[in-house]
Amino acid sequence: MPAKVFFVSSLSHPLVCKPVLTRRTCLGLSAAALLALSGCDRPPGGGAAGGSGDNKAASFKGIDITGASYGKGFALTDMHGQPRTLADFAGKVVMLYFGFVQCPDVCPTALTRASQVMQQLGPEQAARVQVIFVTVDPERDTPELLRDYMAAFDARFLALHGNAEQTQATAAAFKAYYKKVPTGSGYTMDHTALSYLFDPKGQLRVALRHEQTADDYTADILTLLGGA
Repeated sequence: MPAKVFFVSSLSHPLVCKPVLTRRTCLGLSAAALLALSGCDRPPGGGAAGGSGDNKAASFKGIDITGASYGKGFALTDMHGQPRTLADFAGKVVMLYFGFVQCPDVCPTALTRASQVMQQLGPEQAARVQVIFVTVDPERDTPELLRDYMAAFDARFLALHGNAEQTQATAAAFKAYYKKVPTGSGYTMDHTALSYLFDPKGQLRVALRHEQTADDYTADILTLLGGA
């Protein structure tokens, strides 16, 4: 079955920053500057490198948020109708990303990169990784649509959804930003474009930025798998 095309809009919007900064401004900043801006690709309150847990001396390509007080888990429903929590993926590295199906560019780019990462890991290591896509647009992202969307990138990916209140609570738990933005024909969604990595013990460890490469993502996942 051919992969479906989900690029339904040519709209360009600032998905990695809150409206106070443009996406171009955000992506042009250094990592140090990103960490200094609460509205731009930074999970506020993150832990410093060398926090609690294994791999204390690990050097990550992404932002080391080991010991963060947020991002403790989730309780949502997957695209097959099964209730899911972080505990379901014990023993695996979990890569979690917030997005929506009608996202014109950033979400497809993130999921394509995630598929590349799974290929780079190889079958044995990829089997120890779970990619999770949490929709911030439950109004339009039905389970059927989420199943088709995941299949367009990698059949191993899992999409989660909740009602409006559950979605808001989950995003807040990760300090992730999203907002409905009206357009001429409907609406789009602005949202944070970070990818969060949990280690096999279920501890939040890394936040990877959208502009980072598949090699960066793969390196950090291998670091976490090596400490399992």
